[in-house]
Amino acid sequence: MGWMQDETGLDKCAANHVPLSPLSHLRRAADVFANRTAVVYGAHRVSYAQYYDRCTRLASGLAALGIQPGDVVATLMPNLPAQAEAHFGVPACGAVLNTINTRLDMDTVRYVFEHGDAKAVLVDSEILALALAAKGTRSTPIIIEVNDPNAGLPASPEHLQYEDLLANADPDFQWILPQDEWESLALNYTSGTTGRPKGVVYHHRGAYLMTMGTVISWRMVLHPVFMQIVPLFHCNGWNHTWMMPLIGGTLVCCRDITAQAIYDAIADEGVTHFGGAPIVLNMLVNAPAQDRRQFDHTVEVFTAGAPPAPATLAKIEALGFNVTQVYGLTETYGHVTECIWRSDDWDGLDQTDRAAIKARQGVAFPMMEHITVADTQGKAVPRDGQHQGEILIRGNAVMKGYYKNPAATAKAFAGGYFHSEDLAVQHDDGYIQIADRAKDIIISGGENISSVEVEGVLMGHDAVSLAAVVAKPDEKWGEVPCAFIELKPGATVSEAELIAFSRLTLAGFKAPKQVIFIELPKTSTGKIQKFELRKLAQTG
Repeated sequence: MGWMQDETGLDKCAANHVPLSPLSHLRRAADVFANRTAVVYGAHRVSYAQYYDRCTRLASGLAALGIQPGDVVATLMPNLPAQAEAHFGVPACGAVLNTINTRLDMDTVRYVFEHGDAKAVLVDSEILALALAAKGTRSTPIIIEVNDPNAGLPASPEHLQYEDLLANADPDFQWILPQDEWESLALNYTSGTTGRPKGVVYHHRGAYLMTMGTVISWRMVLHPVFMQIVPLFHCNGWNHTWMMPLIGGTLVCCRDITAQAIYDAIADEGVTHFGGAPIVLNMLVNAPAQDRRQFDHTVEVFTAGAPPAPATLAKIEALGFNVTQVYGLTETYGHVTECIWRSDDWDGLDQTDRAAIKARQGVAFPMMEHITVADTQGKAVPRDGQHQGEILIRGNAVMKGYYKNPAATAKAFAGGYFHSEDLAVQHDDGYIQIADRAKDIIISGGENISSVEVEGVLMGHDAVSLAAVVAKPDEKWGEVPCAFIELKPGATVSEAELIAFSRLTLAGFKAPKQVIFIELPKTSTGKIQKFELRKLAQTG
């Protein structure tokens, strides 16, 4: 199929075939955009030539520590320049990057260290205690401390310092580029629908094409100024850090995401684009006057997670932000659908109708092949905005699979599509809109929370007979966990006590924000009717 009758001499060679990798973007930018500003963080301002040099030195330093191609190098840090450098420097020595959620509890971090076989970890000084506590017997990664002078914390004399590693490294180290674009680039852990996280493996091809597709979808031109608000431990920041060198953009890093920090970056650095969960939009809308700054350009925003409230959209667009709803999962490198705005059809709508459309998850990004909504038999549901089905995804920006979990991988790819386990409807124009989330995943501030995990912890309390956790709408976070508890006969416990109990085991953002004591509604077979609980959570 597709071959000419005589293909003699028409073979792949070094001149006409190079495996796709986002690493190529920075190698090119170091030459094409050598003197343009690449990364900004307070007083830290480096050109593309300097950015490339620092990433090269990181790769060299890791190799000198014994990191081999295929080894996993983890990170535990905020959106600092070192975190951005790790996205290039770690794979440039042939290793696989594992950015770990800094909000996880110690036991989960230990599991990630051990399951991923991390050989080294770059750790921010503020999170050093967590990393040290999480080091287990099966995996004892080399600790490399990243000391941020803006945080005001002293460096630990017991650990190798990141800047020392770079200073003593070889600036002429030759990057180890993939020989096959299917080689593993990154390992990301997601809680999915079970308590223990699953390791999602990215390949170079998917990340490369994600960067290309995003530029098109976001209508980007050369030299944008991009603020990294999405945590780089979440889908590698939706791959935006890998994308910036492609178009000679400036990456503005931020340790603590606040409204003031965002407004300052827009006014002082000229930020033109950022991505973030709806909580970021709420933060900007509700910021006090003293935290706001004036700016004279439109800031383009990608938002994902729980759809932003219409009132929030109306307010933020009046402030100078143009918001586009996108959708994706860790398993799809981040966003793979977008609510493309159809000006001819929708510009004349009132604000309520505009917001309702902007809340849709939309249509496939250009690097994807086919995204649809299908019933349990794999047949596309009617495009009527009423019939629900599961979002099925096919394309190059889909993970290789789950690390060390072939059964889960096979299940996820059944029928030739990735099964999102998100329930949605499809409108007559093809736009997808999430209706519910299978397995009761809660998305709070852009973070996935497994209700099964939270329920398991609550069930560990002596007074609890049954626990069910659902999403409760929240103005700030989009959604938060709400727990419904059926107590054992004669037992008593307060809401505050149960929340405190859950926090002994769970990361803070996973702990329930409200506890309601009731006899849980059940089917005749004893299954808890969560749809009834969702109704109560809406008003509770």
